[in-house]
Amino acid sequence: MIRVAVVEDESAYRRQILDYLSQFEREHGEHFQITVFQDGARIAYGYKPEFDLILMDIELGVVSGMEAAEQIRRLDREVVIIFITNMPQYAMKGYEVEALDYVLKPVSYYAFAQRMERALKRMSLRRRQYITVSTGRGALKKLEVGELRYVEVQEHSLIYHTFSGTLTSSGTMREAERLLGDKGFFRCSKSFLVNLEHVDGMAGDDALIAGERVQISRARKKAFLDALNNHINEVSK
Repeated sequence: MIRVAVVEDESAYRRQILDYLSQFEREHGEHFQITVFQDGARIAYGYKPEFDLILMDIELGVVSGMEAAEQIRRLDREVVIIFITNMPQYAMKGYEVEALDYVLKPVSYYAFAQRMERALKRMSLRRRQYITVSTGRGALKKLEVGELRYVEVQEHSLIYHTFSGTLTSSGTMREAERLLGDKGFFRCSKSFLVNLEHVDGMAGDDALIAGERVQISRARKKAFLDALNNHINEVSK
């Protein structure tokens, strides 16, 4: 079951999106649990990260779709957002809130289904995965891969940097690379293994990851950029 939020203040478009979702369910064998919001404020304030996909108009009165998405992203980095709008100049700003795509009004079913297929692929790539790491004295900690920004090695310790803090474990970078290399991580230097999903951009020879700079070695920079481009292309298909 896929949990979908539809945020649209115009009843005609709201009905159309619900009809398209029903058609997509029939054609693709999916099952959606749909919650409807008639303005941005209702979804943004008091938001709980319980949706897989949000289909949202940008022009929503007091709280716009863009403003709502900004608030949602502070609480939920995983939910897939698709904007529905007749103003593409605003939709192009969707990268600021990590929107997957946008579809223009009037919405055709063909365009809608294309975006839905991309959204499902993105969701499948983001299914929660976990690793188990040792925290010393026989204690083990389960760590969600999607929450892991990067791994750093210091002497004989591995430091796992997550969105909720850091976790230190004994081990080598080679062991961490073996554990995470097939989960979208890339070793960008002798000391760092980064989650490509959370790379926001570049600043000189550093990768920007959730507001932090992580150094990329000169010898690995081209391979890192190739890996990042491949990752972006894969999740954008």
